[in-house]
Amino acid sequence: MNASLASLVYVCGIAGLFYLDRDDSVRTSKALWLPVIYLWILGSRPLSVWLGAAPSLDSQVEGSPIDGAFFAILLIAALCVVAHRAQRRLNLLQASIPGPILIYFIFCFCSVCWSDYPVLALKKWVKSVGDLAMILIVVTDAQPIAALRRLFSRVGFILLPISVVFIKYYPNLGRTYEPWSGAQMVTGVTLDKNLLGVITFVLSLGTIWRVLALLGPEATAPDRRRHLVAQGTLLAIGVWLLITANSATALACFMLGAGLMLTTKLRLLRRNPAAVHVLVVLLAIGASGVILFGGRATAAAALGRNATLTGRTDIWAAIVPMATNPLVGAGFESFWLNPSVHRRLWQLFPGLPLNEAHNGYIEMYLELGWLGLGLIWLILIDGYRRSVKAFRRIPALGGLLIAYVLSAMVYNVTEAGFRMLHPMWIFFLLAVIEATSITRGVVKPSQPLDASSNRTYGLPARNLAMEPTR
Repeated sequence: MNASLASLVYVCGIAGLFYLDRDDSVRTSKALWLPVIYLWILGSRPLSVWLGAAPSLDSQVEGSPIDGAFFAILLIAALCVVAHRAQRRLNLLQASIPGPILIYFIFCFCSVCWSDYPVLALKKWVKSVGDLAMILIVVTDAQPIAALRRLFSRVGFILLPISVVFIKYYPNLGRTYEPWSGAQMVTGVTLDKNLLGVITFVLSLGTIWRVLALLGPEATAPDRRRHLVAQGTLLAIGVWLLITANSATALACFMLGAGLMLTTKLRLLRRNPAAVHVLVVLLAIGASGVILFGGRATAAAALGRNATLTGRTDIWAAIVPMATNPLVGAGFESFWLNPSVHRRLWQLFPGLPLNEAHNGYIEMYLELGWLGLGLIWLILIDGYRRSVKAFRRIPALGGLLIAYVLSAMVYNVTEAGFRMLHPMWIFFLLAVIEATSITRGVVKPSQPLDASSNRTYGLPARNLAMEPTR
């Protein structure tokens, strides 16, 4: 099949997925398209690249004016939506943001003061507010669970099938070569295989959540089959991309999250949610045993990597001593702005371009010091606690939220995922804030999990909140 015909077939297929997954029984806000568009760009390529503009030499510092204007427009629009909703439902908005996240963002803002590049750091902090604003649009929707479901579908139906098209039929767009080894790697709609891996695995976890709900014993809705076809197709594409991308971290996190979600379907955990703690502790002990008792090489080999995790341990040993201030760090997103850091690393790792630590915890230590790292762990612990409570109220959705929190913990061992505009960070924050909304009563246990849940879970249609939002 030639590229043009394949493109036409895939366009029709994407339209078919949207058609099969349609549901006129729910009405989410049109503002939901803002986070969808936001994730389309963050999960693929900068808008300037899509428009054919070559990135400037200082793109890592200033960024493209096109991209800056695009994110500014989305941020202003999102803040207007959140402010409008706050006028009518201020208590709902306040109940959605947990304290640790609010403290973290305030601390990041304060860290601009001791950054060597305060103007750039402030710009980056303003961009980071966009992550939070987009999440609040989803969580504060009149039908937050339906909004979450549509977010997964609208983003996944576009990014994942187009990635397949690029990889199979447009190799100049969907494939590239590693700068340090020369080996070919697939990138899909992204510019890096790790980004393709992370956006695929976070969307695929959401798809598993949908599929499990549609396969449940209570699922008897007449339109269940077409929803299942659409979601099953998306899940199959996601699994194929994860295997093809060869991103070991993303694949491992997907298996971990999927296994956790499948395990939480067991009656033992449903009847005794405290057993979730035992499951998570066992997973944590297993991962710790691999690292502490010499199993790292075996585990890395099983994932197709070497004992140094593709050179990551060497990078960690080199950059940790470069921390400018162990207590408060270099300032928000400021460590990698320092040219001397790149010069020293270039001497140690010639030919290897580095702009992250490949470890979220070390990255946080470099940027915000021990205080910032402590706040991240506070968010992780609080998010886990809230997601377990959410599991007790809404087991199906709670299992997904726990999977995101646990996956974020593991993902950041070998990748820097606690960064602004990063899919892992966005979906991790989404899980914590969604869990907070559930535990504080913003999202009721009686609210349906998807469009057909008023039939699937035996809930009357009048339980659906039909309040229009902007």
